[in-house]
Amino acid sequence: MKIAKGIFIIFTALSLQSCFVAKEYSRPENSVDESLYRTDQLSTDSLSMATISWREIFTDEILQDYIEEGLENNMDIRIGLQQINIAEAYLRQGKAAYFPTLNAQAVAMHQEFSESSQYGGQISSINQFELSGALSWEADIWGKIRSNERAANAVYLQSVAAHRAVKSRLVANIASVYYQLLALDEQIKITEETIATRTKSLETTKALKEAGSVTEVGVKQTEAQLYNAQSILVNLKEQSKLLENTLAILLGSSPQEFERNSLEEQEIDVPLTIGVPTDLLSNRPDVMAAEYELIQAFELTNVARSNFYPSLTLSASGGLQALEIDKLFDANSLFASVIGGLTQPIFNGRRFKTQYEVSQAQQEQAFLRFKNTLLVAGKEVSDALVAIQTAEQIISLKENENDAYQLSVDYSMELLNNGFANYLEVLTAEERALASGLEMIAAQNARLQSIVNLYRALGGGWID
Repeated sequence: MKIAKGIFIIFTALSLQSCFVAKEYSRPENSVDESLYRTDQLSTDSLSMATISWREIFTDEILQDYIEEGLENNMDIRIGLQQINIAEAYLRQGKAAYFPTLNAQAVAMHQEFSESSQYGGQISSINQFELSGALSWEADIWGKIRSNERAANAVYLQSVAAHRAVKSRLVANIASVYYQLLALDEQIKITEETIATRTKSLETTKALKEAGSVTEVGVKQTEAQLYNAQSILVNLKEQSKLLENTLAILLGSSPQEFERNSLEEQEIDVPLTIGVPTDLLSNRPDVMAAEYELIQAFELTNVARSNFYPSLTLSASGGLQALEIDKLFDANSLFASVIGGLTQPIFNGRRFKTQYEVSQAQQEQAFLRFKNTLLVAGKEVSDALVAIQTAEQIISLKENENDAYQLSVDYSMELLNNGFANYLEVLTAEERALASGLEMIAAQNARLQSIVNLYRALGGGWID
């Protein structure tokens, strides 16, 4: 009784010191620079388009169906779910560390003694039977168990955030590939129309040659232009099929032809609000995951620090023990023991100090990764903003350029028909008109891609 009371006093006194060992995590000050975004129009609006559901961003119903299919079947998504299950299992294990461990055993032993042994002259053999249990518990004096639990919780939350990051990337990737396919469809359409026009032009050129209006050079140049357009069409169709294969992987399905709408039907009307840089801490999953990694490293440093302090363990065992099986359950067969121990490390080959120094270095690594993740996030937001502005300017210029080239083709044909121009001018105008048309579609696609990139860079897509 006195021993138990002494242990209780020691435990109470040492428990009062726990708050001085296990530190509380706090986010590093000035972790997010307000100038993280490179833009002349720094947002003061606390709202960010990242908090808007992807259904409101991507209103194309076919695209919405593909995104839902990808979120359901994509292999990376399913792998991420299993990683969450693994982290959750370790978290439950961390919570269970507060409770004592209990082991039970049943032993039946028979021992034969040699005649020359200490007991050989008295007994030749002995039987012993035992049913017992052993209980052991370590008091969380310095917050070691609590820190381990918090570290496990951080790993769990990190796996959840990583899964959200996969969802965010997946939504953006499906939308990106879909818009690329629409752009290719439009480029294929223009190229096919150009091939049809150049086929007629070749017939016209041959007729003009027969009439003596153009030479064989004009015929061959027209023919070369037709072949050039046909080769462009082959490349465009190849790119379309390869993108369909990519989309199939994103959706977790086999390669196939995918239904889709047209490029001109795509409108993203939501305000392109970016919020403030600190929003990245709660909206962007990879930033969240990086901070949870930092929290885990911080708590493991707490654990390493607690190893320098004494540990208090209580253990108890008891059960039934007898030399004869039929007397095993008698009252006289009962036995029990209680042990309280206080262990203070003194010399252990520098093991604990090394663990602490390593944990400090790993915590600094985690902090630097957290900062780098924020810097990368800021860069991606800035890149997307610049790309959107650039694409909008280029679209306007390319539309004017394309209109000018189309008029150039019409004027060149009119001048040719009236004998004021040669056919080379017509061919040049047609060549530039095709290139300009393809570039204009590419610019329209670039704008859509930039909006998708901005949505993902801000952390959108996983919130539904």
